[in-house]
Amino acid sequence: MAGHSKWSQIKHQKGTADKKRGQLFSKILGAVAVAARPEANPNFNPQLRDLINKAKDARIPKEKIEKAIERGHQDSGN
Repeated sequence: MAGHSKWSQIKHQKGTADKKRGQLFSKILGAVAVAARPEANPNFNPQLRDLINKAKDARIPKEKIEKAIERGHQDSGN
């Protein structure tokens, strides 16, 4: 029975889920980088703090969040 492989189904479902998750990560981390431009400290930047919480809810790794903050703050020239 061609096309009825369990592994094939898992592979396609995982690929679709990973694509959606990657798009969500890109969207949130881009917003984090933009929000970090004026102030990289979330204690003084409520928008950044909210986006960090949203990123944590989406289970984005801490290292990726920190890298996005650093990238955004460096872009601002501070």
